[in-house]
Amino acid sequence: MPQLAKRMGRAKPSAIMAVADKAKKLKSEGRDIVSFSIGVPNFLPGDHVYAAARDALAKDSGQYGSNRGSDALLDAFLQHIEALGLTGYTRMHCATGVGAKHILYNLAEALLDEGDTIAYATPYWTTYADIAEVLDARILELPCPASQDYKLSPAQLEVALATKPKVFLFNNPNNPTGMVYTREEIAALADVLVKYPDTWIITDDIYNMMVFDGLGYHNFVQARPELRDRLVFVDSLSKTYGMPGWRVGFMAGPEVVAKAITVLNSTHITNLPEVVTAAAVAALTGPQDVPVAKCAEFQAKRDLVVATMNAIPGVICPKPQGAFYVFPDISCAFGKSHNGVAIRNDVDFCSVLLEAKGVACVPGSAFGAPNALRISYTCPTAQLPVGLKRIEEFFAELA
Repeated sequence: MPQLAKRMGRAKPSAIMAVADKAKKLKSEGRDIVSFSIGVPNFLPGDHVYAAARDALAKDSGQYGSNRGSDALLDAFLQHIEALGLTGYTRMHCATGVGAKHILYNLAEALLDEGDTIAYATPYWTTYADIAEVLDARILELPCPASQDYKLSPAQLEVALATKPKVFLFNNPNNPTGMVYTREEIAALADVLVKYPDTWIITDDIYNMMVFDGLGYHNFVQARPELRDRLVFVDSLSKTYGMPGWRVGFMAGPEVVAKAITVLNSTHITNLPEVVTAAAVAALTGPQDVPVAKCAEFQAKRDLVVATMNAIPGVICPKPQGAFYVFPDISCAFGKSHNGVAIRNDVDFCSVLLEAKGVACVPGSAFGAPNALRISYTCPTAQLPVGLKRIEEFFAELA
């Protein structure tokens, strides 16, 4: 029979979904499972979002929409980023997509030729590597271990940019670590970026409204406005508004890049659905009480998870200040066993933990950091202490 394209040999299924699927299977078999695996916010948007969707259904035109995104949606997005301090953008600087993942894939197609290099810090969101490998781009990983709070230093960035990667991809707040860069840290990195004008910059900042401890969100263009002509900001409704299934992503950047994404949309998707667009506009422009309340709730959950993990002997758990993840270094467990089952690495750890205690976490190797695991603490509030107690028990039982 005919063969698949060679690129499919480089395509990989989501490691995160593999853990989530196994947890669902065990739960369907009657096991009591607490899932800290998949990164979904586990709340729903406000009623005004559903009201807008129902109204759009009642008035559905049945027509094609804009490849770039409707004017109403683009204006709502511009209003949102202006509140973040990203000013001076117009509709022509923006484009929409079927979630941030779609935007990132389109950006990779638009900016990277085969063999070009994309650089990003490790730990990284799994999709970065997946997209780069499908497109046959070279990957330059910049290791940022727990000992440096999972954050990229200006010196590391300087060394990386000196090799002239085509794209530097930056994630803040970070998935999987939850770490957030301060204004001063962003400024220091921006000072390095201005020295290397041949590198595109993508800031994947979809958790920009989930920042704790009054730290605030900051972007390179605020520190060094001259970066604007080669920096692309990526955002999404999924996490902030409890709308991952609605699939709405955005970008703001140079007009030439926004036009490229619009052209790719004309080939890939044509447009976002009218109902989805209406819901997205309502989310961005309507009451913000749900995301504000959830941000406060997640901060409290963060405190509980970090305190629990740091109380376990040998575990190293930097304190994240955003998103809804904690990323403890659990390498102290390697070389030990649980009820006779050996734990050689992070994959073994998560597998044995799930089987023995019914707690699902994603191994750090999925994010390029095999000494750790990711805890997504968006589960129902009552389940959180239950799952954490089981993790404590698991460590205590290691021999």
